[in-house]
Amino acid sequence: MHDFCFTIPYGLLVLVGGVVGYARRGSTASLAGGAGSGVVLLLAGFLSLKAFEKRRNSYLALALETLCSLILTFVMGKRYLETSKIMPAGLVAALSAMMSLFYLYKIASGGNHIPTKAE
Repeated sequence: MHDFCFTIPYGLLVLVGGVVGYARRGSTASLAGGAGSGVVLLLAGFLSLKAFEKRRNSYLALALETLCSLILTFVMGKRYLETSKIMPAGLVAALSAMMSLFYLYKIASGGNHIPTKAE
């Protein structure tokens, strides 16, 4: 599975979560954190997709995705430990931790598998 297949929906989920957090509670921290992280993830996902279309790997995109998911895991994991609230801190921390593991696997395996023309 290619990184952009998960990154684009993950980025959309984080972005929408930040906007919903702002709309429901007026939290500018949710808006800045969610929208900022979501936009970075979406840009990295599209960068990776465009590189894949050119039959290349984008290690910059993979690094951005990994860094963003690790930061979200740390920040939201810390918030979950402080508040014990599953929604949104626990959910985002768990999802970001899974995405971090996926991105680290992609880095260790050399990025996206680029099929040969015969495939």
